[in-house]
Parts: sequence; structure tokens; C-alpha cells
Amino acid sequence: MRKKYKSIIIILTLILLNGIIYGNGKKKLAQTGFQFLSVVSDARAAAMAEAMTTVEGYSNSLFFNPAAMARVSSTFDVNLSQNSWIAGIKHNAFSLSINPFNGKYGVFGFSLLSVDYGELQGTMVYPNDQGFIDTEIFQPSALACGVGYAKALSDKFSVGGHIKSTYQYLGKSVIPETDTTNRVDKNIAGAVAFDFGTIYLTGWKSLAFGMSVRNFSEEIKYQKEGFQLPLTFRIGISMDMMDLLPGLLPIRQNLLVSIDAIHPRSYPERLNVGMEYRLFDMLALRGGYLYNYDERNLTAGFGLQKKIGNKFLGINYAYTPFGVFDNVQRISIQLTF
Repeated sequence: MRKKYKSIIIILTLILLNGIIYGNGKKKLAQTGFQFLSVVSDARAAAMAEAMTTVEGYSNSLFFNPAAMARVSSTFDVNLSQNSWIAGIKHNAFSLSINPFNGKYGVFGFSLLSVDYGELQGTMVYPNDQGFIDTEIFQPSALACGVGYAKALSDKFSVGGHIKSTYQYLGKSVIPETDTTNRVDKNIAGAVAFDFGTIYLTGWKSLAFGMSVRNFSEEIKYQKEGFQLPLTFRIGISMDMMDLLPGLLPIRQNLLVSIDAIHPRSYPERLNVGMEYRLFDMLALRGGYLYNYDERNLTAGFGLQKKIGNKFLGINYAYTPFGVFDNVQRISIQLTF
């Protein structure tokens, strides 16, 4: 059975990599809505180029691969993130995992994502020289909250799922019905979405394979136009490269290398490569590369961790140059106990 899981993941990886290499000429644009679900707020993940499909042990795995939450060792893991996104948009994320019986009955999780788009000036069509007039200043918003569950079915194989309710408000529309009357509609849409994934530990050193499917849902619409959520399929591989140097290191250190191959619904295939160097489990230096993205490629960041008894506090920062949009900065705080 283990060989079967491993073979399936390897085959899917090769198929997806083939699409990345040979499918760049095919453009897929503007096929989905609710794009805020594709934005990463966690600073550690952003610094590692979002290559988190097989990185285990944190509650924020709910935003990448819920199966990676199965091996959370602490009773509670809390993660708070703030993302200063492009165009002044703010993303805030929260995740919590609960492991009441040391994984015997699995790990339970809760996630919350909110988006503040700031203030925008509304307009409506009008028969004047400009062709429109101003209406009201409004504040678009978006929200997603969910619950997840993950369990290690064996010492090598784990699965997980995440169900979330998503919502977006894009202001009001003034729609002429007759020459003298108008109708005002609120642009509100929502959907229930599902994420699920698996992770397979090969047993050779720390090498791990994994896959995830995110934002699976029914079609939704504003007014008459229907659209899909940003369905994304990922396959990942990761390993601590220091495992190849057993007993040769004078100090405790780790070098995690993680690679994700991505098949999104709205864009051509992509490849994310991330690295994390840890020294004494106190300092983490991170970097990565985003392949086949329009305005960004390099990522960087760092983290500081402190363990006090059975409690753990970590602060992470990420910096991403974003082409014409200047840069994006993220900060996260993690607490386990």
C-alpha cells in the first residue's frame, strides 16, 4: 500500500512538471474569482516562495496542505499573520490547531482570513459629458473561515481536509430599469470550498512527497456572470539536506529545501522553490524563487524562535519584490503550548 501511494505521487509529479516545462505558451487568464484565496499571508511560507505542500507541523498548514497539520506535536498552535499586499490591500490570517490526545484521534484546526481593500469611490452611468457621476464611497471586503482535520494513518502517510465558507462584498450597483427608475443591487457572493491533501514520508532520511487540492467548489456569480473559485492542484517534495552530512556538523543546523509544482485554474503552470536554514532552532534564514510569475520571482525573509519550557514563540518576516507594485511585506507570530 505504501508503494502504491509513493508511485501515484511520483507519477502525478512528472505529469505536472511536464506541463510546466512544455505548457508555458498556453495562457489561462481571468478564469476565476475570489483571488484573495490565492494570496499567501504567512511570512514563513512567503519567504520560502510558498513551497509548503510537504512542510509539516503547524496550524497554518490549513492554508497550504491540511495533511501537514497531522504531526503537530503541541496541544495548541496559534498563528497570526498580517500581509501588506499590493495597492494598499491588507490581508489578515489566523489559524489554530488543537491536538487533545497527542494525535491519537487526529488534529483539529480552525482558520480565518479577512481582507481590507480600503475605500473606493463608487460611480454610476449618467448622461453627462463624463458619462458617469460619483455615488458613494464604499469599502469592499472579503472573508473566509473554515475548520479542518488531519490524521497520520501510519508513521509515513497522513491525510487532511479543510472546509471553509467564503464571502466577498464589492459594493453596490445602480442599474437603470426604465428612463425614470433605477434598481440598487448589492454585489455579494459566497461559496463553500474544500481543500484536501496527503503527505507521504518515504523513510529515506527526511525526504517527503505530498499533494493538495485547494478551493474546490461549485460555480458562483455576481448578477448574471458566473465564475469558479481559484482551484489549485499542487505536488511537492522536501528534504533537510543536512541529513546527507550525518555526524559531520559541529553545531546543530538544518537546511530544508522544498519544491512545489503548481497547476492553477487561472494561470499557466508554475514552480516554487524555497529554502530555510535553521541554526540552533533559534534563527532561520529563508529564501526562494517563484518560476513563471509575471511580476515577482525572488523571495526572502527570516525568523526568530524562542522555546521556554513547553511553550514556543516565533516571529517571522518576509519580503517580496513585486515589480511595478514595489514590494510586499509580511509578518507572522506563532505561539505553541
